[in-house]
Amino acid sequence: MSAVGTSVGKGRAIFGPKGLRVLRFAVLLAFVLVFLIPVYVLVVTSFKPLAEADPSNAWSLPETWSTQGWSAAWETLRPGLENSVKIAVSGSLIAAVLGSLNGFVLSKWRFPGSDVVFTLFLFGMFIPYQAVMIPLAGMLTDMELVGTIRGLVLAHVVYGIPICTLIFRNYYVTIPDELIEAARVDGAGMLRTYASIVLPVSGPAFAVTLIWQFTSLWNDFLFAVFLGAPDSWPVTVMLNNTAGSGAVAVQYNQQMASALLASLPTLLVYLLLGRFFMRGLMAGALKG
Repeated sequence: MSAVGTSVGKGRAIFGPKGLRVLRFAVLLAFVLVFLIPVYVLVVTSFKPLAEADPSNAWSLPETWSTQGWSAAWETLRPGLENSVKIAVSGSLIAAVLGSLNGFVLSKWRFPGSDVVFTLFLFGMFIPYQAVMIPLAGMLTDMELVGTIRGLVLAHVVYGIPICTLIFRNYYVTIPDELIEAARVDGAGMLRTYASIVLPVSGPAFAVTLIWQFTSLWNDFLFAVFLGAPDSWPVTVMLNNTAGSGAVAVQYNQQMASALLASLPTLLVYLLLGRFFMRGLMAGALKG
């Protein structure tokens, strides 16, 4: 009996609070390792010379570390990176500002039919790209914007306004109505109230929308292929062309370096601003 009691006591000790924490940590570590395996292959292959960059030795470290792949990737993707920066930065800022104004009006400056307008905004979030691609291309052609960066920015802004409006409306609901009423009593109009009271406290919501929009615009491929042109192609299209090249010898080092180079901006955005993203999401979800 004493031996049985001792075994039970050891089992409880193993699976106690400390044991459960160790088990959770081990499971999370296993998931992290599985996630990082492709990243490891990308990194080590990108630093191999062309002679070593072969799938048969993808797991081995480079015998000779080389930046040949990175240099070739930079020369190939540089125009696309510049276009992506122009599209993502300008499109994110414009969509965030318009979404902020819409969210303020729909949450604090109500008007007859505002609920219907907000419902239509929400409906716009669920319209797939493919459903409007042909009429959108025709409209941009009539406006002489098809194949230009301005046309791509316009398309992304229009598609980004619904989600930006939703985020800002949910966030502005948390602002006390008494502040808005006090501004009205003092004679402030809509824009003065927005600029003096609402805008200064909108940092978390802007962080969420800017990160969301930047990521969406940077990773876009369908709009870029259908509405763009070689001069306005972003990095995603350039990356696809690199991966689909018909070269006799596949330049795996350049392809891996290109994939890493194209993903670095969004990765850096989340690493640097990820805490503001979560804080902004929670700030809009606590009340309302």
